[in-house]
Formats: sequence, structure tokens, C-alpha cells
Amino acid sequence: MADTAVSVVVVDDQAPFRLAARAVLRRTEGFELVGEAENGLEALTLVNTLKPDLVLMDINMPEMGGIEATRHIVTDLPDTVVILCSTYGVNDLPAEAATSGAKAYVHKEQLSAKTIRRLWDERDAIGFAS
Repeated sequence: MADTAVSVVVVDDQAPFRLAARAVLRRTEGFELVGEAENGLEALTLVNTLKPDLVLMDINMPEMGGIEATRHIVTDLPDTVVILCSTYGVNDLPAEAATSGAKAYVHKEQLSAKTIRRLWDERDAIGFAS
């Protein structure tokens, strides 16, 4: 029996990062990009419509930032996993990131097929700054 692909939404105001995330997801077996948003407000609409398994969420965006959007998503769709992605070092993350409901944080430069697979496979056991 074939498993269903993990559905993913990428949220970032920078088109180059969305393009890079799209390329990484294409190389990650068992994962499927189902949508993209440029800010937290767009993300809420998209996520509530698509109900993805996973959201890769930037932190700083116009309209609504990723931390606030994450809080809404994990409240409305508790089965959706949110991983924050940004350029902050772990020690420089906004304090609210750890309490946003996101399962983990990954630096954008470390986003890879291996990292996505590991975070997904360990999603119930990982701590926030994995």
C-alpha cells in the first residue's frame, strides 16, 4: 500500500526562497508542494483551504508575520505541523518563536531534503530549536 505524500505549503515573502524550497521539496521523496503564500494573511487563507500536513513558515513578512500566523494555524488546525524558517541564528530568534506552536526552527541555509525528512519523521519528539 502506497503512503500518501506529505502535503506542504511554503510561506515566504521572498520569491527566491520559495523557488529554493520548491526545488528542495521536488528532491524530497514523499513530499508534495501544494501551495505558496507571500505573507501570514495569505497563509491563513491557503492553509485553511488546503489543510496541508506541513507548513514551512518565514518569520518576518509584511501584512502578518510568521509567528502570529503560526499561532493561528496550530490553533485552527492542530494536526498541521509548522516549521519556522528564517535567517536568524538560533540564539537570535525572537522570544515568541519558541512559544508560537511551531514544531521546529531551521535556518534557511540548512533547508534540505534530509532536514525536511528528519524534522517530519521526528516531529513528535523534536524540541523547538532542533
